[in-house]
Amino acid sequence: MTKPKKRRGFAALPPDRRLEITRKGGANVPADRRSFSQSRELATQAGRKGGRMVAPEKRSYARDRALAAEAGRKGGRASQKRRREAAL
Repeated sequence: MTKPKKRRGFAALPPDRRLEITRKGGANVPADRRSFSQSRELATQAGRKGGRMVAPEKRSYARDRALAAEAGRKGGRASQKRRREAAL
């Protein structure tokens, strides 16, 4: 029989401490260091670069209704599976 895994790092913190940390978000980053907030063009370029990393056949749900439908079914099945497992 295996031992249950111990939580480590962020997961091991008490819920109130995790909440405190997550509320801070990017607040510790000075505004002048938030490059996307300073340069709309830089953000646009980054978005394009990320989009090019996705295979063309998986890129746009707006262009391919069947692809969008399959993605929806896949998400629905995953959601149902999680709910069933949680109910056990």
